[in-house]
Amino acid sequence: MATDKDAKPSAEAPASNNATSLETVTVTGSRIGRDTFTSVSPLQVITREETTLAGFNSTTGALQSTSVTGGQGQINNAYGGFVTNGGPGANTIGLRGMDPTRTLILLNGRRVAPAGSRGSVGSADLNVLPTSMIDHIEVLKDGASSIYGSDAIAGVINIVTRKNINELAVEAQYNVTEDGGGDETRYSLSWGKTGDRFSISGSFEAYDRNELTLGDRDWTRCNTDYRRTVTRDGSGNVTGVGEWGSADFKDPLTGLPKCYPITGTGSNGSAINSIGTELRPGVGAAGSVGSIFNRWRPNSSVNTGLVGFEGVAGGATNTNVRDTFDPRMLNRSLISPVEVKTGFVQGAYDLQALGNAEVYFELLGNRRESSQTGYSQLTLDYARGSILLPSQLQNALFQAQPTEISSGRPVAVRAFIGFGNNHSSQTVDFWKATGGLRGDFVWTDWRYDFMVSKSRSDADYTFDSFLTDRLARSLDVVAGPGGVVCRDPSGGCVAAPFLTTQVIGGKLPQDWKNYVYRPVTGNTLYEESTVNFSIDGPLFALPYGDVRGAFGIEYRRAKIDDTPSADGVARNLYNLTSGDPTRGKDSVKEIYGEIEVPVLSGLKGAEELTFNLSARYTDYKSYGSDNTYKIGGLWTPLSWLTVRASYGTSYRAPALFEQFLGATTGFLSNSVDPCNNYGVDPEASISLAANCASEGLPGSFNATSGVTVINNGGAAQGLKAETSKNFTGGIILQPEMPKSWGDLSFAVDYYKIEVENGVARAGGAEILDRCYNDPDFRAGGGFCRLVAARAPGSNALTVQDSYVNLATDRVRGLDFTVRYVRDVGPGTLRTTLQATHFLEQSNKLFAEDELDDYNGNIGSPSMTATLDTTYDWKNWKFRYGLEWVDAMQSYGYYGLDRNTAPFKMHTEDYYLSHISAQFKLDKWTFTGGVRNLFDAEPKKISQSGAYNRVGNAPLYSGYDYVGRAFFLNVQAKF
Repeated sequence: MATDKDAKPSAEAPASNNATSLETVTVTGSRIGRDTFTSVSPLQVITREETTLAGFNSTTGALQSTSVTGGQGQINNAYGGFVTNGGPGANTIGLRGMDPTRTLILLNGRRVAPAGSRGSVGSADLNVLPTSMIDHIEVLKDGASSIYGSDAIAGVINIVTRKNINELAVEAQYNVTEDGGGDETRYSLSWGKTGDRFSISGSFEAYDRNELTLGDRDWTRCNTDYRRTVTRDGSGNVTGVGEWGSADFKDPLTGLPKCYPITGTGSNGSAINSIGTELRPGVGAAGSVGSIFNRWRPNSSVNTGLVGFEGVAGGATNTNVRDTFDPRMLNRSLISPVEVKTGFVQGAYDLQALGNAEVYFELLGNRRESSQTGYSQLTLDYARGSILLPSQLQNALFQAQPTEISSGRPVAVRAFIGFGNNHSSQTVDFWKATGGLRGDFVWTDWRYDFMVSKSRSDADYTFDSFLTDRLARSLDVVAGPGGVVCRDPSGGCVAAPFLTTQVIGGKLPQDWKNYVYRPVTGNTLYEESTVNFSIDGPLFALPYGDVRGAFGIEYRRAKIDDTPSADGVARNLYNLTSGDPTRGKDSVKEIYGEIEVPVLSGLKGAEELTFNLSARYTDYKSYGSDNTYKIGGLWTPLSWLTVRASYGTSYRAPALFEQFLGATTGFLSNSVDPCNNYGVDPEASISLAANCASEGLPGSFNATSGVTVINNGGAAQGLKAETSKNFTGGIILQPEMPKSWGDLSFAVDYYKIEVENGVARAGGAEILDRCYNDPDFRAGGGFCRLVAARAPGSNALTVQDSYVNLATDRVRGLDFTVRYVRDVGPGTLRTTLQATHFLEQSNKLFAEDELDDYNGNIGSPSMTATLDTTYDWKNWKFRYGLEWVDAMQSYGYYGLDRNTAPFKMHTEDYYLSHISAQFKLDKWTFTGGVRNLFDAEPKKISQSGAYNRVGNAPLYSGYDYVGRAFFLNVQAKF
């Protein structure tokens, strides 16, 4: 990397959490070397010292911070309980609010291959990066497909490691939370040696993050619906609204809003400690209405109706009368625990031949061991006439249609049992080997670089599951000499327990649990190989400088092989995702070129005028070929004013999992069915109620079947490559001021990215919500095209959620950077303000649909900003950091009036403050501080079915779930 100690700082290269140092570096954004402060495209540089001073204990944390992402949600360790690309434990990043598959991650200018578990592996996992060896990070917030390849649509992140090391360094950092849980520890050892003809360096580090559970924080211990009452007159006009929480169901046992309820829109509770039958008369529990019920809870004092049971749901009774909360639910992971070990070695040797050529290599090895704790509800279907039922229930009829565990007979009773906590884990081994030869052409000023790289991600993933066939065999019993036995005793079958109060309450025989509940393991293998040859140098001279060029060819090959467990492939996982293997491969041949033309320089009105042009020809084996290009320019009419702009195109073939994902069947809770109890839910929209009624469903309809979601890769459905256009334009001001006034820089950049035929999935719950709230319903097409007609008898729903080409995906916005540097007293003050203002974030699924702009909605703030102030004095450095996420609201998006909506679909402004100090003494450096100084909690929203929540807050990476935390970093060099 080239350096220039005398370069002037510029707002063009804002740092993430501090002012950058006064060095410039050869940067990402072009294959032609230029320094940071004269790049044609907007660039952000984050140094290692800045991330340490900010208190980040990993590269992952720094890259997913607000200043890099603009506040857009990222997949992190809070998503362990959700289905995400890369599998649980993977951490990814997508710039400009776009999918991570549209952001390219580089290590020393060479792409980092995807890593993770399960079939949907398609993005680099930030866990594999060697934190202790990183010198700085370059974030190019501009499309660069013509320079780096098809997946550089939203931008490029280049991780640059330290070079020319001649020391042994040790480092340790500990981040501890004030309220417990989620602590982070990292230890590292790095070393290096540089000689006349060689250099070699490397590192080993271990990172450990403890689990943070829902029970560890106040705001997650009691999830409520957090809705408000809305009263209307006879004409439907709103006459009053209550406080937030006033419409929540009051638990008859406490008189307070119910914790972890289960409602028509879905929530985090689970129906437990009860049984289901047909509607029948009986004695109601406290809080029930009427005398007709189909859900029952054991009560030994009841001696009429259904003896020994009290009614807790059905008819006009709110479903939340039943038990929905188990204290073990609070053992679920809020932040997943993870252990990461990373080794990295790099080196070079001067051959003193072939044009001062040197042989170089890099070897990166990484192991991630992550895990998650969840909660399982067990629904046991006892067949009609089963001898496992009490006599009074043997002729009950919960469901006339047989289920997969009722042995072909109607279901008499369904038991809703709180089974307890489940566990899942992932072990991902990743390695990347790179070797190459680079040097000069001896007869010219041109350079060459030949590189070969191979990456491999090998993951085992294990989770607990009930096995359908074993449940069915255990429930199909006959009377035997010693009691009840399995009709089919093969495989060591253990008979299911009799339906008793203890069984309903979750006390189950251990031998039976060992038989039906087993860990299952799958394996995911992802491999990628790259060969690249490039040259660069001066083409010819012009009056104001040399025209320089860079040209190259590249070949890449990738394959994925995900093999779920045998039971998963056989669809034998009870009420859990099952799927076929995901297997596929693809390759691409590319040729690219870039030239930079210095038109004018050093003239009045043209201190610099430079144009940059690049083009790339891409030929995928799967999707054919296309051309991309980019045109950019930099004009400095005055020494203190610079204008830059670029326009480019891109062409991205779908990732392997988007093409070849094996048919995967998953299930959503029956509460996700939009029509579940819609008639007794006052918040149900008019359109939803009408659409449910049009299917012949009464207002008291109670969904008894989960929603089946079928996911497929899109290759067989004609999935196409996506194309996009990217425009960026900006102005940089660096006014010349007296030295005593300090140094002020200002930059503003406008960006617009528009993707055509974008590849994505809408999500099962999202598809259902949009379909059933569409006034045109099935006649209007749209999302309802993906929802099959209800199954006869059970009224079960099936959703096709395969990868499709979105007609349009568009973002527009402005980036602002202001930096001020001045000597104050005996030290130097540096202040950097960065802000991102999205003007549009919109998409549509079908070409004939209207664009839906979700800018400013929950999880997609329209504005975010960071303010970083540091003061350097002798061996000391002090820092104050502030992060701001703008208030968000989704009322307009869902057609609701904020003043009268029953749901709280808005959040207030969110602020995080951080302080730290650093002291350097000879070979030692000590850094300590506090993150989230004022212990700001995530903002509350209502449970509306529109957003996933954690506790009472949105599932959103821009909020701090950990709370106030203290950190200490110690480094020593020898």
